[in-house]
Amino acid sequence: MIHGETQLRGIHPPQSQFHSRGRFGRLFPELHAFAPDLPKIRAALAELGKQGGLMDANDQPAPAPSTNPDNEDISAGFTFFGQFIDHDLTFDPTSILERQNDPEALENFRTPALELDNLYGAGPRAARHFYDTDNPAKFLVDPLSDAPGSQDDMPRNRQATAIISDPRNDENVIVSQLHVAFLKFHNAVVDHLLAKGTLSSEVFEEAQRMVRWHYQWIVLKEFLPKIAGPDVVRAVLSASPRARLFQWRNEPFIPVEFSVAAYRFGHSQVRPGYRVNQGFAAGIFNNAIAADVADPNDLRGGKRAQRRFVEWDLFFPITGATRTAQLGKRIDTRLSSPLFALIAGAPGQPGGTGAGTAANPLSLAQRNLLRSLALSLPSGQAMAKRMGIKPLTPDQLAELKPLGVGFDVSTPPWYYMLKEAEVNGGGKRLSGVGARIVAEVLIGMLQGDRQSFLNANPDWKPELGNSKGQFFIEDLLKFAGVKVGP
Repeated sequence: MIHGETQLRGIHPPQSQFHSRGRFGRLFPELHAFAPDLPKIRAALAELGKQGGLMDANDQPAPAPSTNPDNEDISAGFTFFGQFIDHDLTFDPTSILERQNDPEALENFRTPALELDNLYGAGPRAARHFYDTDNPAKFLVDPLSDAPGSQDDMPRNRQATAIISDPRNDENVIVSQLHVAFLKFHNAVVDHLLAKGTLSSEVFEEAQRMVRWHYQWIVLKEFLPKIAGPDVVRAVLSASPRARLFQWRNEPFIPVEFSVAAYRFGHSQVRPGYRVNQGFAAGIFNNAIAADVADPNDLRGGKRAQRRFVEWDLFFPITGATRTAQLGKRIDTRLSSPLFALIAGAPGQPGGTGAGTAANPLSLAQRNLLRSLALSLPSGQAMAKRMGIKPLTPDQLAELKPLGVGFDVSTPPWYYMLKEAEVNGGGKRLSGVGARIVAEVLIGMLQGDRQSFLNANPDWKPELGNSKGQFFIEDLLKFAGVKVGP
């Protein structure tokens, strides 16, 4: 499925807040939708999110330089780490934009936990095609080419389709290579444990636990403070369960206010292009037919070629690196222009039309806005009032008034949370409603998972990485042995 594509499932919004494990649900079931699902509302949302419209940054795809001063606090790699987290939590191929959907009827084919099931699948016994036949405790990793010194790729079949648990992790070169880094991190942990004397019959389970806990540590200690702010993270961790927005019965669910609105902040961070290594820089994707189908001059996934690898010092600050990492765009209401012309299948290729549909337009902004309407999400202002947060004023949203449907006083929640970050967070991090929802849900996932380090061993400190008991994405990449420099 192309990014954000949806299909039919369910037509009635739920009335309850509590949902069983593995389902979508609501944080604010008592709040009304930000607008009625009427043709004029759909037209206004389409106008707001159209190519060349209010949300289009008009930054046509061109390789970004090695440094860019947009968001000095968040390097470009965290955009794709955030995408990787999303694929760990949610996989919803069963909804539609043209009708109101019922989150209780939406199957989530991911468990709502930070447990890397997008990496491990069902494990080496049931998903043997992900693992090395000669050493089933390790993942299968393939070289990009037969050339000496070739970098690594995820395993692929003869049509270059990735043999991984979640096809979305092959959406672009950067998230694809991040998936490879996690494969290699697991394999390195296996070697580490065997060297310490762990029995071969026990090494996979122990390596999986260590990988999961170190990943959870990065989410809690590095990613969330950058995205939501350290004060918000501390407040959520110290809040009593009754004081939190995110509450559940038995086990956590995926709130649609999170998956459809708040967590889509990352779309505004995407640059029109990136340098991925010393010799290759390109636009994130190009909707035109590629001259070289196997190695197009963009960063789309689903390809294997010698140059399609990442040097990670271009995406994350690496101690001792001689280059400065590229930075993400600010979190605001303007998206890079390529996101308004998503690839829907190029004309002349099998199944390709080169066009979107009313349900799945080529503009990612339109998809996000229409999805909030289809799922009857409340306005940003209504959520802010419910949370005791001062809402943005109509003057702060004055650009929406000409649409003529009252979005300046009852704003689509995804747009509202981007505007919050722009106005109150300086574009450097989420603020208000968006920050609180993202922090509560990700922390709630850890607190609701009996096997997370927060529950299984609250005093645990990372066993790998530096001697201070800390572990960040830089440490993971170095331990995995992936390429962190030219």
